[in-house]
Amino acid sequence: MLNRRHLRQFLALVDTGSFTAAANQLHVAQPTLSAGIAELERTLGAAVIVRERRALRLTEAGNRLLIHARAIEREFGLAERGVLAAPAPAPILRLGVIASLSTRMVSAIAARFAAASDGRARLMLTEGTDAELRRRLAEHRLDGVLTTLRGGETGADVLLEEGYAMILPTAHRLAAQGSLQPEELAGETMIARRSCEILAETSRFFTARGVRPHFAFRGANDDRCLALVAAGAGVTTAPVSLAGPGTVAVTLQGYDFRRRIGLIVAEGQDDLLAASGLRPVLDEVLAEQD
Repeated sequence: MLNRRHLRQFLALVDTGSFTAAANQLHVAQPTLSAGIAELERTLGAAVIVRERRALRLTEAGNRLLIHARAIEREFGLAERGVLAAPAPAPILRLGVIASLSTRMVSAIAARFAAASDGRARLMLTEGTDAELRRRLAEHRLDGVLTTLRGGETGADVLLEEGYAMILPTAHRLAAQGSLQPEELAGETMIARRSCEILAETSRFFTARGVRPHFAFRGANDDRCLALVAAGAGVTTAPVSLAGPGTVAVTLQGYDFRRRIGLIVAEGQDDLLAASGLRPVLDEVLAEQD
């Protein structure tokens, strides 16, 4: 089968005019070059060079081959230079985000990162629970995670600290109050956010105060839960940053839970995150929630 080595040996022989000079140009031994030309001729089934006393002469087959060989070698060269000139692919930054982070914040992070990086890096977001994200981080399947920090946890900066509140429809009879007593919610219909990091604590809080509401919906999709609240289907507890159009966050007396959102970086990935410019974007987006 004809290959590029055959063509390069043939072209070197034509350009230099001798086996010795062609072998030197290709940095091979002269017998190796002679064997290569012989192999080329066997492959083609025709002689391409006539060895005369003081020169080499192309046969008719050799002249025809020369036209194609130069065109093929030129295309090889263009292909090689094109690949070398191609820009390196932008690095991918794999960021995990806790599911209870508001869609508003996640979309702002994605949009501002794309604008700030200007194609120098690409962001790949993965949603999950705190446990899922930390496991993926330990398995080096994520470069960093934006999640809730545990009490006393070190090694991660706090980017957002916020409290929890009752989220009510804006038209709710209690929406205008500055704060609520738990007993005022005894007759309310509740929407249960299964993504809530303090779901068990919240259940114990209401049970201890004798509040056992009817639950109209239980779901892990915060957007759906908050949409049901906005539609007047019930009320829920959530971090204050989840309150959006059609809802209002009202302080609940004694419900003093808070959460801290921080960035945890995988071992060895500090340089990648620093070069990507992610941290200033996170600082900007999450600072807007304060």
